[in-house]
Amino acid sequence: MTTLMDGPISGVSEQTGNGNDAVVEQSTPKQTTSSTGAATTNGLQPEGQKPRLLSSLYNFLVIVSFFLVGFAAFRNTLTWHLQRFWGASGDFWQSQWDKFIDFTGENPATLWIHSTTLFTMFVYWFFGGIYTLFDLTCRPSCIRRYKMQPGTNEPVDRTRLIRVIAQVVINQTVVGIPMAIFMYQAMRFRGLNDLRELPTFHWVLAELSFCIFIEEIGFYYAHRLLHNRYIYKFIHKQHHEWTAPIAITAIYCHPIEHVFSNLVPPFLGIFLLGSHVAVAWLWFTLVILSTLNAHSGYHLPFFPSPEAHDFHHLKFNQCFGVLGVLDRLHGTDTLFRNTKAYARHIMMLSFVPAREAFPEPAKKPF
Repeated sequence: MTTLMDGPISGVSEQTGNGNDAVVEQSTPKQTTSSTGAATTNGLQPEGQKPRLLSSLYNFLVIVSFFLVGFAAFRNTLTWHLQRFWGASGDFWQSQWDKFIDFTGENPATLWIHSTTLFTMFVYWFFGGIYTLFDLTCRPSCIRRYKMQPGTNEPVDRTRLIRVIAQVVINQTVVGIPMAIFMYQAMRFRGLNDLRELPTFHWVLAELSFCIFIEEIGFYYAHRLLHNRYIYKFIHKQHHEWTAPIAITAIYCHPIEHVFSNLVPPFLGIFLLGSHVAVAWLWFTLVILSTLNAHSGYHLPFFPSPEAHDFHHLKFNQCFGVLGVLDRLHGTDTLFRNTKAYARHIMMLSFVPAREAFPEPAKKPF
């Protein structure tokens, strides 16, 4: 198993330009020996200086530990107030859910298959449509200040856009509906929850945290596998036609990729926990919003940073994951961390564009 995914994939590189991509072969880096006796790769850096797995894992565990301590410290304040909001006004959310179930009926197949398909399509096209209006009209003009690759898709090519829309709809229906049926059968096998009873707020938080963890693992390794040189051109190459992506290209991909990279990783956590259908909808909404933002081409203020995935589309063999944890552990973000894009890879808490807050260094005159 390690032969496909152990270490950065350097045998293939993406040639960019005006939306046209090509796959070119790179020679295997040669190792030399520095004056200190340490092995180097093309003279760039000693092998011993590369990020080590144990060191990165230690840093990750430290971060997780601080997070858990912080969460424990605030669980009786912030989460207490949120719990009250969750159950305020005479159990408001439960009463609204009861009304919804009274309207739709208590057939779990209807909720897991039909309602899930319609709901996820609505979320995707409602928010993706807003981004698409930005790309088609370049209005409001101030939005262009937040482009990560200025000058690209300003405006977006309509012929390419129509091709994207057609493929996305196929993935959501021809592929998505059979997968929704499969997921429902899997949940039946796992054991369905009582449809009428919503889980507690704290349990929802715990389930979402677990789903985030599982998706990071599933998506990272599925994505790395799709970049394997022997299968890339047959499947994943379609998604990488857009070296400067727009939001709705998030699931513009080969149907096989859509199943194993876009649908299965988010579903795994839901399946393992046997989650309530309402939690599944909440989780799928977060996943859709995240991937739309990651492909949008805009680093908007107060939004999670999409710099890493935009860099992946630009450079091809960097930043395969969602959170970046496994990229750090496997060293598949080393190039990214040596660019200005990495400095910009934060949530901007002001209206100053990231490219202005962290400008590219001035080019030296010849």
